Amino acid sequence: MARKRSAAANGLKTIQTEKEHPIVSDLAPQTPFSDSSRSNSPAPGPPPAPNASPFLRWVIIPSESLKLLAIPLLLYANWEVITPHVAPGTPNPFTRLFLLSGRVDGSSKEDPRYQKTYWDLAFLAYYVVFFSLIRETLTKIIGYRVGRYFGLRKLAKLDRFGEQFYCFVYMTVMGAWGYRIMGQLPTWWYSTEHFWIDYPHWAMKPELKRYYLMHSAYWCQQLLVLVLGLEKPRKDYHVLVAHHFVTLWLIGWSYLINLTLIGNAVYMSMDVPDAIFALAKCLNYAQFHTAKNLVFAIMVIAWTYFRHYQNIMMQISVVQEFDLMPAESMQWNPPTGAWLVWWMKWQIFAPLFLLHCLNAFWYYLIMRVIYRAITTATVDDDRSDDEGDDEDDTAEKED
Repeated sequence: MARKRSAAANGLKTIQTEKEHPIVSDLAPQTPFSDSSRSNSPAPGPPPAPNASPFLRWVIIPSESLKLLAIPLLLYANWEVITPHVAPGTPNPFTRLFLLSGRVDGSSKEDPRYQKTYWDLAFLAYYVVFFSLIRETLTKIIGYRVGRYFGLRKLAKLDRFGEQFYCFVYMTVMGAWGYRIMGQLPTWWYSTEHFWIDYPHWAMKPELKRYYLMHSAYWCQQLLVLVLGLEKPRKDYHVLVAHHFVTLWLIGWSYLINLTLIGNAVYMSMDVPDAIFALAKCLNYAQFHTAKNLVFAIMVIAWTYFRHYQNIMMQISVVQEFDLMPAESMQWNPPTGAWLVWWMKWQIFAPLFLLHCLNAFWYYLIMRVIYRAITTATVDDDRSDDEGDDEDDTAEKED
């Protein structure tokens, strides 16, 4: 019995040492419902509005972002009502702010196609504001309410729960949307040879273009969150910064050089595991530990398949199938949509490889969590109810 208690204590000490890491901390058992400090403490009101420059208030205050979003819509409606009586047939310029632009001349109504335009930057800016509204609404309003329903009271945990709730909703929607779009493309289920066959793929299906730009806007908005410090920095902060920059490199470069088909495949490989992982973290905060363990196991399988196997296959495709594109397309001729001279192979390979290295780092941490869960199976039963709440308690005392 003494030996068992000693092993459990050693296991507890090991996990306590690393509980601050995001992967461990979000999956470590939370304070149970029966704890009086959890169930009887008053629910906090809405968090105070953070101090921010007047030019950036829209990032953190939903009402401000809603106002900005409403301006183009009101201008659009005003144009639609007044212009037909003043200048009939004049196109509405405000559609380009929130609707797709760049329709290819001559493309049919049954199968319309779109190309890149400079107006895509305006579309991108509009939806950066849109995702600021969605993020704050799901994190601070809906996420807080759901968290309180499941017994969370401390602001720090409500913040964490809200962040994971937003991640789960976003990644689930975009993962399902990416699956639907891939089903419309010749690259269905990672047919990697079609990344290159018939290149350049500059004439995009409208749904693919909207999906790509919406994802781009999300990651630009996430970079703002990182730069402004809207989420508490964690131990892997520098890795997260690197991940954001590599992701934006992949998004921008693939869109510019007409490789949106491989971009859709990469998006899918990221979104599906992220959605499942965020769900596991939400279940953990909500105290559904059996469900959390099951979802976490599914996430490990999905992460292994999508973020490693499929990413390795895409890297192999870049190296081995690059030459499947038409010979006339292997030139630097942007007006025709062709960008892929021989050395561009490595410009494509580099960010994919870097992204895989970052995923491998997180995969190592996940495997370490699994190993320690197996070797210290009794720790969950012996841990203090207050473990993981130290920072929250300190914050409350300071308040």
